[in-house]
Amino acid sequence: MAAALQVLRHLARAPSGPLLLRGPLARLASSMALAEQARQLFESAVGAVLPGPMLQRALSLDPDSGELKVRDRSFQLRQNLYLVGFGKAVLGMAAAAEELLGQHLVQGVISVPKGIRAAMEHSGKQEMLLKPHSRIQVFEGAEDNLPDRDALRAALAIRQLAEGLTADDLLLVLISGWGTPAVHGADRHQCHGRPLPVPASAVMM
Repeated sequence: MAAALQVLRHLARAPSGPLLLRGPLARLASSMALAEQARQLFESAVGAVLPGPMLQRALSLDPDSGELKVRDRSFQLRQNLYLVGFGKAVLGMAAAAEELLGQHLVQGVISVPKGIRAAMEHSGKQEMLLKPHSRIQVFEGAEDNLPDRDALRAALAIRQLAEGLTADDLLLVLISGWGTPAVHGADRHQCHGRPLPVPASAVMM
């Protein structure tokens, strides 16, 4: 993706002086126009699947009534919402969710790949990072996508949070990325950043 974008930007930086619209120059002008259209399409596609915008399209909160809408379902919030999540895109999703939910979010635990916060900071993606006083606890683990002790600690923390909830609580579950690799004996199943709030009594870990 990055390489393709660099090529498109290189083409777009070609001289923009007057062109005779015939022969090679006409083809060059046409190529430049196509390159600009391709760049715009590429950036639009990338923007459409960023964690924050995706989550904002799936969730909406009425600040007056405290009603949370998740696609076509509604849930009444009374500072009774908890959050768990796991996957590569979950850090940005959790940041967007906390911004939206405000005081209704009591506590959260997410499991993300090792080094992802440092990578987001290095690339200037501040919107995909949690605020300093976030209610969401972040566990980094599974270096090189392999299960490890840190990933186990994250899973246990998520289970502990879920098991401590009551039937009056809601649990917002954020999932992104691939499931168990086929090499481990299971079929791959991809989830595209699907937020799912469920009554805590229905949560099974």
